[in-house]
Amino acid sequence: MRSCRCAPICLSLCLAVLPLAAAVGQPAPASASIPDTLAQRLVACTSCHGDPGKPVPRDERRYFPRIAGKPAGYLYNQLTNFRDGRRQYPLMTWMVAPLSDDYLREIAGYFSTQHLAAAPLDRAGLPAAELARGRQLVTLGDPALKVPACIACHGQRLTGALPAIPGLLGLPRDYINAQFGAWRNGSRRAHAPDCMATIAARLSLADVAAVSAWLASEPQPADPAPLRDSPRPPPLACGSVSEQTPAQPPAPSAQAPGQSSKQPSKLSAERS
Repeated sequence: MRSCRCAPICLSLCLAVLPLAAAVGQPAPASASIPDTLAQRLVACTSCHGDPGKPVPRDERRYFPRIAGKPAGYLYNQLTNFRDGRRQYPLMTWMVAPLSDDYLREIAGYFSTQHLAAAPLDRAGLPAAELARGRQLVTLGDPALKVPACIACHGQRLTGALPAIPGLLGLPRDYINAQFGAWRNGSRRAHAPDCMATIAARLSLADVAAVSAWLASEPQPADPAPLRDSPRPPPLACGSVSEQTPAQPPAPSAQAPGQSSKQPSKLSAERS
């Protein structure tokens, strides 16, 4: 009998049920021995997105993106996008649907302070012409297509920028391809104006493949931290990095996820 690749995910979800129960108003059994800590509650996240405390095996190929070290504003935006229907992935939607804005900010803040090294894809077997086209689009863009360079928003080192622009290095190629496809068919959206949907519509499938090949095989810099400020002005109007972008969440605490809004927690971050 074949082993189920989803077994670690299923196990992690089961382990997370007890602490997550508080988020939906169900008390955990008194006999439960699982510690009520933020790190334990997020085991369901790290089973797919990687444990910041463990290095990624050199030969491991992941589909799910690395989220450790991403800007907190970006992570918060994506969590609310899944919860509110702007991004479509049933497992993510199910996990975040009952969670409050404050708790999503706390989760985003937790992962933004972590750093997970990502093993780059070998370039030896990739076509030279494809890599050259990918490098051109990433570093220079294509004026004829009205496509700006990726580095114009994501930074010269492609590690993103605070408060809400993600880094692009360390992401699996299949994931990058899938996100371009999602923007093209409308199953992934952001706050209007949706700059990435505009860019994705202007790129051919061959160009998308070239960009994903180059990005997925480019090693991360020694310091993968995002820039402290977003590039100004951006080459395209982009709603997700506008002045309405949520402020950086404060340092995460061990607050239980089900806390009533009538009793503000230490987070006390204003909604956007």
